[in-house]
Amino acid sequence: MSATSIESELCETAPSIAAGRAQVAPAPAPPVTVIEPRGGLLLLNWRDALAFRDLLRFLVWREIKVRYAQSAVGIGWAVIQPVFSMLIFTVVFGKLARVDSDGAPYALFALAALVPWTYFSNAVTDGVNALVGDANTLRKVYFPRVFMPLSAVLAKLVDFGIAMGVLATIMAFLRQPPTLGVLALPLLVLLMMTAALAISVWLSAMAVQYRDVKHALPFLVQLGMYASPVVFATSAVPAWRQVTTEWWISPQLIYALNPMVGVIEGFRSALLGTQTMPWTFIGIGFSSATAVLLTGLAYFHSKERLFADVA
Repeated sequence: MSATSIESELCETAPSIAAGRAQVAPAPAPPVTVIEPRGGLLLLNWRDALAFRDLLRFLVWREIKVRYAQSAVGIGWAVIQPVFSMLIFTVVFGKLARVDSDGAPYALFALAALVPWTYFSNAVTDGVNALVGDANTLRKVYFPRVFMPLSAVLAKLVDFGIAMGVLATIMAFLRQPPTLGVLALPLLVLLMMTAALAISVWLSAMAVQYRDVKHALPFLVQLGMYASPVVFATSAVPAWRQVTTEWWISPQLIYALNPMVGVIEGFRSALLGTQTMPWTFIGIGFSSATAVLLTGLAYFHSKERLFADVA
């Protein structure tokens, strides 16, 4: 074959090759998703919270199952903790120290405070450790991180309900009828949950970055019990105290900044009738608990982007 014929064939096939290349469509570019931190003051992403509400139910159920998994006593722990504490407090503070119980039997006086306090302490303990204890989940999938302390707070309502049943049984056995204040119990439970969630949100975000929180938590919870009117009545705190010749302060109102003061005294008022319903303490407790919760959510959001890297 001559060089001229080869050149003519190349000239004839070149347009067809070019045409074939032109008919092949270019591959589409892969989709690109850009994840950026949300700016501004965002306390809670309600859209994500609604989208992942089934996950919240699963986390709550998991907390309940883990609580009693491979446990010989099972739900009995929800009864043992407040009842044994009641027996010890009755002997030490009721019989030996003779602490005033506002006219109620000291055993019921202590148990009416231990039931909400036990819920609060257990919910805070599990809520604070939720992020650190489940760090592998944080690194694998996205979901609203606040669900983890929230699930601990909600799961502990099961133990609280069991303990309330025990308290009602003991009250019936001792023939101690409740007052009409029991109608305010749902409001007191809401305040109790708000206080537990507020502390859990704050400390759980801090515990991810500062592991000292985990070690200090048992001490803080124990200190909080004695800083709350669990073994004594709020009436032991002075109602008013004179600072100067013109100025007076109310230690009780300052003391009521602790939300559990309103909760515990409200439970005693509703169940034992030790005093009228302390609406002032409850209102102050709601204000302080809401303020701590809102600031806690803001701090939690500011640290949320670090959880997967630091946990």
